[in-house]
Amino acid sequence: MSDYEMSDKEEIYSKVLRAGRRTYFFDVRATKAGDYYLTITESKKFTNDDGSYHYKKHKIYLYKEDFSEFRDILAEMTDYIINEKGEEVISERHQRDFKPEDDFVAQEAKTSSDSKGLDSFTDVSFDDI
Repeated sequence: MSDYEMSDKEEIYSKVLRAGRRTYFFDVRATKAGDYYLTITESKKFTNDDGSYHYKKHKIYLYKEDFSEFRDILAEMTDYIINEKGEEVISERHQRDFKPEDDFVAQEAKTSSDSKGLDSFTDVSFDDI
């Protein structure tokens, strides 16, 4: 029996999370003894200069005896991140061509347009009332 057929037989339950260039695969698999464990695979798509692409994969094997502590630490870490940085994603910083001065220019434009809006709002003559 080939490795592909063997791995296909031991897979019990699967879920997929697509997240932009990344895809996460959550797979319940069976050991030779018939017990279950979880694999979490991150697959990331990379595009070459010629337009072709390839994937890089990273895999975590998580066994039942580690579930409780893993869950507790994962919850603690995700809560910490949300509490410290909020839920807003600063996606433009993840762009390949992002430059810190772009963020400054965008912030300046926002500040400029905000103050323009305030000027027009405060430019009210009480003589008109």
